Amino acid sequence: AGRNLKEWLREQFCDHPIEHCEDTRLHDAAYVGDLPTLKSLLQEESFQSRINEKSVWCCGWLPCTPLRIAATAGHGPCVDFLLRKGAEIDLVDVKGQTALYVAVVNGHLECAKILLEAGADPNGSRHHRSTPVYHAARVGRADILRELIRYGADVDVNHHLASRVSSLSLRPLTTLVVCPLYISAAYHNLQCFRLLLQAGANPDFNCCGPINIQGFSRGSPVCVMDAVLRHGCDAAFIHLLIDFGANLNLVKVEALEFDSTGRVKVNPEALQVFKEARGRTRSLLSLCRIAVRRILGKSRLDLIHVLPVPDPIKQFLLHEHS
Repeated sequence: AGRNLKEWLREQFCDHPIEHCEDTRLHDAAYVGDLPTLKSLLQEESFQSRINEKSVWCCGWLPCTPLRIAATAGHGPCVDFLLRKGAEIDLVDVKGQTALYVAVVNGHLECAKILLEAGADPNGSRHHRSTPVYHAARVGRADILRELIRYGADVDVNHHLASRVSSLSLRPLTTLVVCPLYISAAYHNLQCFRLLLQAGANPDFNCCGPINIQGFSRGSPVCVMDAVLRHGCDAAFIHLLIDFGANLNLVKVEALEFDSTGRVKVNPEALQVFKEARGRTRSLLSLCRIAVRRILGKSRLDLIHVLPVPDPIKQFLLHEHS
């Protein structure tokens, strides 16, 4: 009884026994952003060998590496120096968080850029249930999201569910909540929503492949368009989904208008835009753009820049002036 929590965490998660973790000067310097001390300590072989050591530092509770600590605190110069000295870039803490993920969570754009330029996995770790893209989309950090996309982050990433669901079996409609596109709409982050679609996010995420409708809770959105309407998003969200080729027939309009729970608060203008779009045929120009982007796939959309077509057509295909 009465055991010290920090001591217990050290016993469970530190890389070495407690008696070998007493000297936390390297971790403490990373926490306060003391670059001169980091440089001085890492001249010594004993500290060089501990650069990737997980330890509990002066103000922390979870055992972390110096790089993870510096990234959390937003000390870009320290992050850069530790990487140049051999710190492993994608080591995870006991929660499965990488240095990049905690930099994004804490809103440190400079640190995120440094880590991405050094080769950090833009998708974070499979051992953590969230991703850098998901968090940036949720909190509306379009600047960070743009960098993640530039370095190849998967804008539809759903890695913690993919391995658990057989491709041959019916899956429940529960994956929508882990979709970055969905979460950006739920928090009404239009700029992030647009960036994700431009980067190739699936406008019909959650509606590809066999689905177990019976296992889906009543009144929940069945697709991104349905969610956008149910969350009362502005008409601009609807226009974007239409432009990027969302299947308008997935949404049951009657379920939006006559929900007995009273929880559905659809933006009247957005609903009108949706109804008008569903009532008319898409233009040939719009269908061509949708077809070209789908053929390329999200991993090759950057090739649009080198297509032998006039710049206005490239801009149209990239949705840069739509």
